[in-house]
Amino acid sequence: MSASFRTFIVDQLSRVVPQLRARGMFGGVGIYTGQLFFALIADDTLYFKVDDSNRPEFERLGKRPFQPYGEGGEVMQYYQVPAELLEDPEALRPWAEKAIAVAANKRKGKR
Repeated sequence: MSASFRTFIVDQLSRVVPQLRARGMFGGVGIYTGQLFFALIADDTLYFKVDDSNRPEFERLGKRPFQPYGEGGEVMQYYQVPAELLEDPEALRPWAEKAIAVAANKRKGKR
């Protein structure tokens, strides 16, 4: 992952997500709001957390899940964010908010 892409994504998301922080992990970056892990960056691609409530929006646009070990490997519950959203923080906002809601719901389920 390039440092410039990380900086760009953190800058864009910090405009629409409160208490944003980014933390290096396994060669990528985990993105948090407060204690909620809702996004990740890998290979210069931003992924948002999904469940049945928001996954169809990603699939409708032909976006793929994050597969850390390549095609045929494990599929994680994070989907590629449409590139056109990255340039427009206001367009990115509802997608980020839904990913945060998914992370919050998952966290509640663990308690």
